[in-house]
Amino acid sequence: MRVLFLTSLIALASGGAAIAASTDGGPSIDTMKEVVKEISSDAYEGRAPGTAGEEKTLAYLVQRFEALGLKPGNKGSWFQDVPLVEIDAKNVSPLRFTGGKTAVSASYGPEMVIATYRTGQPHIEVKDSPVVFVGYGIHAPEKKWNDYAGVDVKGKTVLILVNDPDYQTPTLRGPFNGRAMTYYGRWTYKFEEAARQGAAAAIIVHDTVPAAYGWNVVQSSWTGAQHVADSANGNADQSAAIGWMQKDKAAALVASAGLNLDALTAAAKKRGFKAVPLKGVKASVSFDNAIRKHSSKNVVALLPGRTRPDEYVLYAAHWDHLGHCEAAPDGDDICNGAIDNATGTAALVALAEANVKAGATDRSQVFLAVTAEESGLLGSAYYGNHPVFPLSRTVGGVNMDALSMAGPAKNVVVIGKGKSQLDAYLDRALAAQKRVASLEPTPEKGFYYRSDHFSFAKHGVPMLYFEGGQNLVKGGPAAGAKAAKDYEEHRYHGPKDEYDPKWDWSGVKVDLKLYYDVGRALANTTDWPNWMPGDEFRAIRDRSRAMK
Repeated sequence: MRVLFLTSLIALASGGAAIAASTDGGPSIDTMKEVVKEISSDAYEGRAPGTAGEEKTLAYLVQRFEALGLKPGNKGSWFQDVPLVEIDAKNVSPLRFTGGKTAVSASYGPEMVIATYRTGQPHIEVKDSPVVFVGYGIHAPEKKWNDYAGVDVKGKTVLILVNDPDYQTPTLRGPFNGRAMTYYGRWTYKFEEAARQGAAAAIIVHDTVPAAYGWNVVQSSWTGAQHVADSANGNADQSAAIGWMQKDKAAALVASAGLNLDALTAAAKKRGFKAVPLKGVKASVSFDNAIRKHSSKNVVALLPGRTRPDEYVLYAAHWDHLGHCEAAPDGDDICNGAIDNATGTAALVALAEANVKAGATDRSQVFLAVTAEESGLLGSAYYGNHPVFPLSRTVGGVNMDALSMAGPAKNVVVIGKGKSQLDAYLDRALAAQKRVASLEPTPEKGFYYRSDHFSFAKHGVPMLYFEGGQNLVKGGPAAGAKAAKDYEEHRYHGPKDEYDPKWDWSGVKVDLKLYYDVGRALANTTDWPNWMPGDEFRAIRDRSRAMK
C-alpha cells in the first residue's frame, strides 16, 4: 500500500519540472524558494517519518531529482530503507518523588518529558527507584573523569546535568575543551552512559543556557510520537525511562533530600566529584507505549563521475521535521520546519540542478536526503553503518542544515573549524567572495554533534558544515546575534518555523555558492582530504583509506 501510494504521488508530480536558470553558474535561489515553500507547507504536515508527510516529501524529491536526469543511487532505487520504531507515550503519569522531606511531583509536558528507547515494551513502569545525583553523568577514562565512580546505579534513577563541567569557561581550554561542548555534553551521550551503568531511569535537568534552548524546544521535541532505531533485542539494554525535567522541579527534588542543587552543581564541575544519593528519595513514573515498526527512507540520487566514478563526493541534508507538535497559542500544531530543514533540503536540490547544468565532475556526486535527524541523526547513522557507497571511497562532502535568512554576512561560521583539511577548500571559495571563516560564537551549544555530518565523521569521512555568519553586512554582529536569538526563541522546533515570502535570500545565495564551489572542487581534485593531525577522527580515516 505504501509503495503504491508513493508511486502514484511520483506519477502525479512528474512532468513540467524545468531546470531553473542560474545567472552566475551557481545554484538557483528560485529553485530553493520553490522547494522550501512546497515541502514546508501544511500539506506536508511537518514531514515526520512514517507519515503521509514523508510519502509526499519522498515523492517530491524523487520527482525533482528524476527531472534533472540524476540516477537512482541505491542499486536502481532512489531509496535506502531505514528501519525505525515509532513510540508514542500514552497515559503518562506524573514523575513522582517520595521519601524526602516533602513529596515532589512533575507533570508531563510543562514540567517534565519522558520516553523510552525500548521497542518491545508496551508499558513502562519505574516504581520506587532510588535517586542518585550523578553530576554531568560522564565516564571518560582518557580524561580521568568518572561521575559514576564508587556508586552502583543499577535499577536506580539518575539525575544528570546538561552540557560539560567546564562549559562556563571563557576560553577553549579545559578538561572538556572549555567553553566548547564535547560529545560528553550531549543528551544522547548521557542517556547512553546511564544505560551502560544500568540505570532504570535517566533524567536530565534542563537549564536554558547550557542546553542551548528553552523548555519550549524540549517540550515540543519530546512530546508526541518519537522515533528510535530498531535493534534485534528491542533495545532492552537501554534504561526503561529517559527524559528531562525543569530546573526548578529538580531544585525542589534535591531540597527534599536536604541538599542544594546549586551546591551540587558546583561540586560536579570539579575532577574527583562523587555521585550523591538523595537519601530516602525514590522515583516513580509509568506510561503506555503505542509501538509501530516501520521503514523510513533516505533518498539517494547520483550524478556519475566522468573519469573516476568509483570515488564519491557527498552532499547531505535531512528532509524530516517534527510533524504535529505542541500547539502554538493560536492552535497551530504543525511544526513545518521551513528553516529546519526545508532550506537544507532545497539546497540539496538546487546544488544537484547546478551541477547537472555545469556537467559531470571527475568524481561521482551523491545527493543524500536523510531521515530522522530530529530523532537523533538516525538516518545518517544508518547510512554510516550501511553505506550505499563505500566510505573508504567517499572523499568527503558537505552537510546543510537550517540556512540563515538574516541577510548577507561578511563571514560564515564553521562548525568544527580546524578539524579537517576541508577548511582549505572553504577558505579558497570564501576568498573569491572576499569573506572569511569564523569560529563558532557559541561553542557551548555543541552544534558539531547536532547534525548529520557527525554521523559521517564517526566513520572517518570529513564533512564540511557551516552556518550563515553573524557579522551581517547590515547591522554587524549585534544584528546577527539578534536574528539568531529571535529564531531560536520564537520559531526553532515550533509551529512558527514557516515559509515567509518576505525572507531575505541574498545571504543564502552567496552561502549556497560556497557549497557549490567546495563540492565541485572536491569532485574534480585527486586529493583525499583528511582530518588534521591529532583529531579524534584521523585514525578512523587512516584505517578506512588503508582498506580502500
